[in-house]
Amino acid sequence: MFDFKNSDALISKLEDTIKNPIKVNKDDDLFVGVDLGTAYIVIVVLDKDKNPIACEMKFAQVIRDGLVVDYMGALNIVKELKKNIEEKIGARLTKAAIAVPPGTGEKDSKTHKYVVEGAGFEVTNTLDEPTAANAVLNILDGAIVDIGGGTTGLSIIENKEVVYIADEATGGTHLTLVVAGNYKVKFEEAEVLKTAKEKQDEIFPLVIPVIQKMASIINSHIKKYDIKEIYLVGGTSCLKGIEKVIESETGIKTIKPKNPFLVTPLGIAMNCKV
Repeated sequence: MFDFKNSDALISKLEDTIKNPIKVNKDDDLFVGVDLGTAYIVIVVLDKDKNPIACEMKFAQVIRDGLVVDYMGALNIVKELKKNIEEKIGARLTKAAIAVPPGTGEKDSKTHKYVVEGAGFEVTNTLDEPTAANAVLNILDGAIVDIGGGTTGLSIIENKEVVYIADEATGGTHLTLVVAGNYKVKFEEAEVLKTAKEKQDEIFPLVIPVIQKMASIINSHIKKYDIKEIYLVGGTSCLKGIEKVIESETGIKTIKPKNPFLVTPLGIAMNCKV
């Protein structure tokens, strides 16, 4: 089985910077990734050696199924996170990479770019989310499945080359809607319940049908390929036990790294061109 030792160590370093950002020289080259997610907007900053130095995030409902539905809301959050990081590390953030769900049209990709440019960045690279994730994981062969808030996206990797990408609109938001309906609470409260560690065992049986739907999406796209392992990333993949359901439904070994939520934002930053 694939060894996540190196990627997990890097993710641990990134987690540390959330509470303990690292000061840098104001003229240092910095690699920045801006992840406009359905549930969270995340900015990751790496130093010139691509070591994590800062990470800021904020819950947001300004993106839906990979599309910007509240331009000003997204713009203001990116500005806020950018300002917070700049004050903490003592340097300006000028260049950034972004990522979009696989298969996102040119028009919608440009909207992501306009948001980040409007916040004061020069966008130096745009890539799809599972490909960004593989900058961290360095998988040679298999399927990387990025389960975000709005969509399930995947990249099939052969000899470390992306040979197929796909994306469909089922993600963490759909799990939250199930939780909201069962507990009869508002969406925001259901989001908190869904991610509470002490509630995971209670909530998991409720959302299994949605996870099975995600597995059927994966199955429909990998059936023409000889996939030996599935690698889960994205915030929804943090759900305890999700990999077991997907493995059961697909019949393919399914594994995930430490904190799948941070893999894609980290990979986006690693792809920034300075």
